[in-house]
Amino acid sequence: MPRRTAPGCARTATTSPSRRSAATTCTTSSTTCTTWAPGERQVSTDETVRAYDLDAEAYAANGPAVPDSVRADIEAFAELLGPGARVLEIGSGGGRDARLMESLGLRVRRTDITPGFVDLLRAQGVGCDLLDPLVDDISSPAGPYDAVWANASLLHVRRDDLPTVLARLAEVTRGGGVLRVSLKEGDGDGWSTHGSITRPRHFTYWRADEVSPVVAAAGWTDVAARSGVAGSRGETWIELSAVRDEVSS
Repeated sequence: MPRRTAPGCARTATTSPSRRSAATTCTTSSTTCTTWAPGERQVSTDETVRAYDLDAEAYAANGPAVPDSVRADIEAFAELLGPGARVLEIGSGGGRDARLMESLGLRVRRTDITPGFVDLLRAQGVGCDLLDPLVDDISSPAGPYDAVWANASLLHVRRDDLPTVLARLAEVTRGGGVLRVSLKEGDGDGWSTHGSITRPRHFTYWRADEVSPVVAAAGWTDVAARSGVAGSRGETWIELSAVRDEVSS
């Protein structure tokens, strides 16, 4: 089965020490990543969570400013929803996006799968729940959410698991509610070491025409995808928006 290389990476053949099977290592000026063909390596969410956990403070400290593109998306998101709307945030990290959303009148439930981020936010006096959207209860006693915000978080979800996560998010969102997701554009999946996180993290890459039907099949409608280059590393991102299907809710 052919191997796939992460975007912007040059391929060289290497051997995985633990498995002694062929792997692909790719390197750019800012990224080193290794990819395996399906079946060559079992992807572990724990490894990515641990990478964030060990460098949670550094990650939060290096990302306090909201990029202009993200700010524009959040402002449009808040204007669409209106003051007082309840938002489920998946992957709050250092809390950057939630702070801006709340300043614009939204009510945000912060969640993260990484204990280090949860502890960091709680130490700041901000509520945050330790939550894995794939397996944990994501519902709210107050009823369905008005929207879900998942900025640069579901890109760590394995390809086969994304439909389940999207369907679970739909189940806890009111009819007509809004979904916002950002993913990295590309093919396949791979491990990458870059930025303030010093250990490898696993990323799943998508194409807009590949992921849009997945979103639609999970109970969302009016799916729209926008691709654009963002960030200091010049990566191409997919910005997805969708509306909760009124019929299915």
